[in-house]
Amino acid sequence: MSRFIQLHYLTIYPLSNPNRDDQGRPKSALFGGAPRLRISSQALKRAARISDVMQQSLSGHLGERTQRLGEVVEATLTAEGAEEKAARSIAKEIAAVFGKLDAEAEKKGHVRIKQLAFVSPKERAMAIELAQKALAGEALPKDKELKKMLLQAADGAADIAMFGRMLADSPEYNREAAVQVSHAMTTHQARVEDDFYTAVDDLKTADEDAGAGFVGDAGFGSGVFYLYACIDTALLLENLEGDGELAARAAEALAEALATATPSGKRNSFGHQTRASHIRVEAGPQQPRSLAGAFFKPVQALPEHEGDLMAASVAAMTTTAEAMDRAYGACADAGCIMDVTRGEGSLSEVKAFVRAQVSAAAAD
Repeated sequence: MSRFIQLHYLTIYPLSNPNRDDQGRPKSALFGGAPRLRISSQALKRAARISDVMQQSLSGHLGERTQRLGEVVEATLTAEGAEEKAARSIAKEIAAVFGKLDAEAEKKGHVRIKQLAFVSPKERAMAIELAQKALAGEALPKDKELKKMLLQAADGAADIAMFGRMLADSPEYNREAAVQVSHAMTTHQARVEDDFYTAVDDLKTADEDAGAGFVGDAGFGSGVFYLYACIDTALLLENLEGDGELAARAAEALAEALATATPSGKRNSFGHQTRASHIRVEAGPQQPRSLAGAFFKPVQALPEHEGDLMAASVAAMTTTAEAMDRAYGACADAGCIMDVTRGEGSLSEVKAFVRAQVSAAAAD
């Protein structure tokens, strides 16, 4: 059984700032003692979740991360003619199942919880249904029973199954993530650069002064990024209550989304619409392992790679994978490669391989 599916991506990001730090500059890190650019796993997972690929492939099976389920419930009830006070009271009782109510938001007339909760489509529908019954005079179940009715409905959401969720006040309804996603980092040394820019006031006349209407600065960077993801097919199937078809569809959509979707930071300024140039997929029951170690020593564009950092990155990753196989034995039983530059493989083949592995796991 191929319990683990491991995906390794090498993607060229042009001059861009897709994922910003608290200063508005591209995120970075030190790795192997050298500065690298970085894209957080959270940003990558969100880009995948909201991508057209996942939205279309998994329509009806995607959750919502929100503080505002209570507002959805309240709006539904008031639209059906409920008095505001009654609708709000019911909405607060329902929302409290997913987390502690936000007192400050309530002062402003909003029914929200303090933290983001990952809510499945079934949970959303059930929350509204229970609220409607309460409005009609039926008593809501109390405390633990209400939580049990609502929070056990998470298993139809593919993104909750893949990325997990944490409910601080109801840990028994947490979901362990079936998919691990690394931070992406450049395979080579890379630094944040600064762009000093101006904006011109179109209505400003030349005889007034020659200055710009606004001046500012922004950080950007570029490079070849390595991204690693691991799918635990057994846990994915467990989280989806054994629905093999949905699990296979989810894994296939994830494999495509990680290759094609990018975080949206400063996209209009830099147009970083990019695609993975190299994908290595591995499957087997062996303990998963990242190939980030291939880049502990920053790759360099050497003559044997014709000055190409992507080619150097592919070579470093391949060499490391082969060395690990020699040292530990085969780290996977099967795999496939897509390489744009060499014209090897295709995204369709990668998706078909991933789907087949999950389908086989579901059949075992």
